[in-house]
Amino acid sequence: MTAQIDRLLAIMARLRDPSGGCPWDIEQSFASIAPYTIEEAYEVAEAIETGDISALRDELGDLLLQVVFHSRIAEEQNFFAFNDVVKSVSDKMIRRHPHVFGEMSVANSSEQLTAWENIKAAERAAAEENKTASALDGVALSLPAASRAAKLQARAARVGFDWPNTLPVLAKITEELTELKTEIDAGSDQDRIKDEMGDLLFACINLARKLKIDPEGALRRCNRKFERRFHYIERKLAASGLTPKEAGLDAMDALWTEAKTAKLDQGGDGPCG
Repeated sequence: MTAQIDRLLAIMARLRDPSGGCPWDIEQSFASIAPYTIEEAYEVAEAIETGDISALRDELGDLLLQVVFHSRIAEEQNFFAFNDVVKSVSDKMIRRHPHVFGEMSVANSSEQLTAWENIKAAERAAAEENKTASALDGVALSLPAASRAAKLQARAARVGFDWPNTLPVLAKITEELTELKTEIDAGSDQDRIKDEMGDLLFACINLARKLKIDPEGALRRCNRKFERRFHYIERKLAASGLTPKEAGLDAMDALWTEAKTAKLDQGGDGPCG
């Protein structure tokens, strides 16, 4: 394994070599490759959700390459190197698992999660001695909005700011939907409507969290279902010599209903429209 890691590090060093390396790789910076890092993480998640183990292997390699790429740029600027990244995360894993590497004991995964968050809170407090600590500290601004909302809600829940079950969350969703409809009916400006739309989405994400459902994963799953059903509509119309615009909404809606009962939706996907 060490030999393969060394090989990958050598490949990246060669790609970044100003004398004879790859012009594109040489031009890159932390900022320019950050979007690719995020994209690769999503592709890992996609491979997991579709159960494609071969793709998972490849996508994990692509994600590892991103770590190596960032580390190489950092090493060139004398910030840190790949080995420092490995040491940092190894030290962190040992520090955050005292029930495995130390004397602490935990009864179950719930207690372990609480201990993990307590350790992280202590680490943040130590790193920000001059700042007022918050339960929400450390939730990255760069996260997708749905994932960040779920994390913010989970952080608040750990200090008691949470409903006891899903019933009041469902009531909140109904309340937010009513408020959104009121603003739309009143012809309110876009900012007011956007605020109410955000409140409704935030409440829906809260429900997903209470149901232990990852909102990003649920929405990706729904996206794939929408694609399957819409492709079904397109195929059916094409067989009749029609385009979607020529067919009209009523015909497409009938085919949509047909797609919902067709075998293409079998395989565990929940409802999405």
